[in-house]
Amino acid sequence: MTKNIVEKIDRQVKIKTILMSVSDKSGLEAFIAGLLEVTPDVLILSTGGTYSKIKDILGDRAHVNLKKVSEYTGQPETQGGLVKTLDFKIYLGLLTETYNDAHQNDLKRTNARAIDMVVVNLYPFSETIAKAGVTVEDARGNIDIGGPTMIRAAAKNFIRVASVVDPETYPDILEKLKANNGALSLEDRFDLAKKAFQHTAVYDTNIAAYLADRSAGDVNSCYKGE
Repeated sequence: MTKNIVEKIDRQVKIKTILMSVSDKSGLEAFIAGLLEVTPDVLILSTGGTYSKIKDILGDRAHVNLKKVSEYTGQPETQGGLVKTLDFKIYLGLLTETYNDAHQNDLKRTNARAIDMVVVNLYPFSETIAKAGVTVEDARGNIDIGGPTMIRAAAKNFIRVASVVDPETYPDILEKLKANNGALSLEDRFDLAKKAFQHTAVYDTNIAAYLADRSAGDVNSCYKGE
């Protein structure tokens, strides 16, 4: 296996394709309006409730700027949203490098797009376990899989992709995009990557701490078995 060492990147990357899937939908109206102001032809890929929210925000522009992830990948969401974004085309779009010919050929072969920004925040695990009477099954159901995977992929590939995990950063990101003709710098993307890995680290730490405090009896009481 040949080790891949990146030597050439674009310092400024224009944000043309965005993957959005958020539990916390605060600030989306202003953020999306700002994105369209900077890049009118931006394409947003989205899922589930986030897709519905963005469709309402976009109104008549939804058919231009918005596409369901399932339509993009050709794979329907599984029951209950169990699998929505874990797809080859999604991670090819997140992890490809601009000056890697093999990666670019893979994009063409699969009719995939390079994804320039991920806007993701996670299932409310901490909020769920703070509720009275919560069970291990309640907690298990709020362990996010696709969200952390998207965040980590985008943050790993900060040489090209921006990973956005906090709605409070939306105004600053818009300000930078407007100042740079719709692009984010390497420094911007690197700063976002640091926040992204911190976000997933805290999330996983909370899950680990919760499970460490549970007993086999707590688990057995949740389920019937043969």
